[in-house]
Amino acid sequence: MKRALALATVLTAASLTGCSSYRDQRIATGAVVGGTSGAIIGGVASGTPGGAIAGGAIGAVAGAVVADASRPRYYDRPYRVQRRCYWDREIGERVCRW
Repeated sequence: MKRALALATVLTAASLTGCSSYRDQRIATGAVVGGTSGAIIGGVASGTPGGAIAGGAIGAVAGAVVADASRPRYYDRPYRVQRRCYWDREIGERVCRW
């Protein structure tokens, strides 16, 4: 029964990962990496399972926050027309092309 429940949970989570956005995937990856490293550090530092659990929880939250804060931001780029400017030596002026 426990194996079937665990398998159903994993399959449900795997099927929902395709529905998440890039931001959600980045946060989830940060939480996994932070939680894993936090659990290792907490377990080694305290030498108890409770320390590993606490370190994993703190690391997961910190990893998710850092992953979300460090994502690239594109504010109005799709709506703004990009222009390219350069200095033209022949006419001695700045030329911009839209």
